[in-house]
Amino acid sequence: MLKKLLPLLFLVLGTGAGIGAGLFMGPKDEPGAHAEAGGDAHAVSGSKTKNGPDTHDDEKNAGSEFIKLNNQFVIPVVQHGRVASLVVLSLSLETGFGLRETVYEREPKIRDAFLQVLFDHANMGGFDGAFTRPEILDPLRATLLQVAKTELGDAVASVLILDIARQDN
Repeated sequence: MLKKLLPLLFLVLGTGAGIGAGLFMGPKDEPGAHAEAGGDAHAVSGSKTKNGPDTHDDEKNAGSEFIKLNNQFVIPVVQHGRVASLVVLSLSLETGFGLRETVYEREPKIRDAFLQVLFDHANMGGFDGAFTRPEILDPLRATLLQVAKTELGDAVASVLILDIARQDN
């Protein structure tokens, strides 16, 4: 039994250590710096696309807020009637300002709908092989966005995959 719990324990500890290192090593913001920046996320990140700066994208996202869903999503990948691996994801929603409270109030329904999409993706083999390729993740993001818009309306601009890891048994 310990052999089965040990990989899961390492996954949780590794994820926690990664998050802790990211918080410790991340940029140091002064309190209130985000409010002074006017909430423009691209003022910090630079918003550069493959073809150079995209001013239309800057205007579209100027009023965006990023809302991280509270818990990670754990998706079992079943092969030959047994769990062959676990996929762990952290997701965030890009929305218009003022939806944070609404998102957290509806989070159980959002999580349920997202889990169904993620289970379907796993059952179709979406987490097999090189599962982080854009041609695999882009349709998943699009489906998650469609579900988010069903639950929250058109104020949801995108679904971001913040972390993704697969632990093979």
